[in-house]
Amino acid sequence: MDFQLTDDQRALRQGVRDLLAGRFDRDALRAAVDVPGHLDRELWRALGEAGFFALRLPEADGGVGLGLPEAVLVFEEAGRVLLPGPLVATHLAAGTVPGAATGETVVTDADGELLPWLDASDVVLADASGAAPLRSVDPLTPLHRLPGPYAPRTPEAVLLTAAEQLGSAGRTCEMAVQHAREREQFGQPIGAFQAVKHLCAQMLVRTELARAAVYAAAVTGDPVETAAAELLADEAAVRNARDCVQVHGGMGFTWEADVHLHLKRAWVRAGAGRTARETEEVLAAAL
Repeated sequence: MDFQLTDDQRALRQGVRDLLAGRFDRDALRAAVDVPGHLDRELWRALGEAGFFALRLPEADGGVGLGLPEAVLVFEEAGRVLLPGPLVATHLAAGTVPGAATGETVVTDADGELLPWLDASDVVLADASGAAPLRSVDPLTPLHRLPGPYAPRTPEAVLLTAAEQLGSAGRTCEMAVQHAREREQFGQPIGAFQAVKHLCAQMLVRTELARAAVYAAAVTGDPVETAAAELLADEAAVRNARDCVQVHGGMGFTWEADVHLHLKRAWVRAGAGRTARETEEVLAAAL
């Protein structure tokens, strides 16, 4: 099976990357960190105008008419820049919740026992009665905890979240390589040291394994392959961010470095829904 991107898919990915570079650059990211819980409605509407939420709606219904593989590419780009907000829930609600497709309505839903962006959302699809505020490790993801019982995430929600994790894993790999090339010790770039080379190589391997799994699950729609994609993407996002911190050294632990934001977002995403052990049991049962 050929998983090479088509020319249209590459153009879509580049278009989304350019859009986010112009509307949510590093300055916008740091500004969002300074105002926890605030959702930029202008940015949300811009995403709607660009077709982010209506990507998979039929053209007859005002959508773009694309499929899950294209949605995965778009959410991978969102994960690269740590785009905040209930992106998956609003995307999945397009076509059923008025205004979701255009970005006029912000929709949130339960992510396992967690309910993100409750106070900033217009429509809440989960039963939020008894939801308690939860201090989030990620300053860009305000959370409430549901008392339960709670419905499991749909396979589509799992896969799109895995795509965000994949984007984050790819970005932290790039950040580590860039720093290894620029940072010098003992008169040479730290990337010349074998230990740093090995860290960067392992980060790339994790990213590419996760990418293959996420893209394959997007094409087949198979729940078991989606579980594998979830497991590999969570591992890649968390471990790559940790290794990126190590490559940066003491600087990586400071508030000024963006890598800690990737690590915290990866923790939040990986902590929602099924645990890694539960996902492994799904895969084991299918063998």
